[in-house]
Amino acid sequence: MDWRRITVDPATMNGQPCIRGMRITVRRVLEALSTLPDLAAVLQEYPELEEEDIREALDFAAHNLCDETIDLDAA
Repeated sequence: MDWRRITVDPATMNGQPCIRGMRITVRRVLEALSTLPDLAAVLQEYPELEEEDIREALDFAAHNLCDETIDLDAA
C-alpha cells in the first residue's frame, strides 16, 4: 500500500506510525474515533488533522491487522 500520510521514524514517538510526521499516532486517531461522538469532534480535538489523515489511518490499521483466527471451541 502507498500511505503518503503515515510516517514511521524511530526518532518520533519511538517509531510508532504517525500522521504526517506529527506526534499524533495512528493509534491515537483510532482511539479518538472510538471515544469521541463523531468525526467533527475528532477534528475539533485535533485541529491539525485533515479528513484524509483519518481515512488513511483507518486504512493503515485495517491493512495491518492480523488475519489469524482463533478457534474458541479449543479453549
